[in-house]
Amino acid sequence: MTQKQKTLIIYALPLALLSIPLVGNLISNEVNWSASDFLIAGVLLFTTAFLVNLVRNGIKKQSQKVLFTIFILLALALIWLELAVGIFGSPFAGS
Repeated sequence: MTQKQKTLIIYALPLALLSIPLVGNLISNEVNWSASDFLIAGVLLFTTAFLVNLVRNGIKKQSQKVLFTIFILLALALIWLELAVGIFGSPFAGS
């Protein structure tokens, strides 16, 4: 797999993930995402993809790549959880 193909996959993954709630919005009343929800999710996912791509291209040692990527994905998960359910109860999540 070439570098260009890997980069394309990294940036296509957020689109694929955002299509799941979009389809849910269209076919069900259970999923109720507004435009701002899609915007925030898109910013989070594409920023994560950009940072992972930056780490992949900028760091030479494989162990450091894995460590930084895990850190980036953990940060994404914590921010997403805080926005979704307010696990920390911060004003950031509207609590």
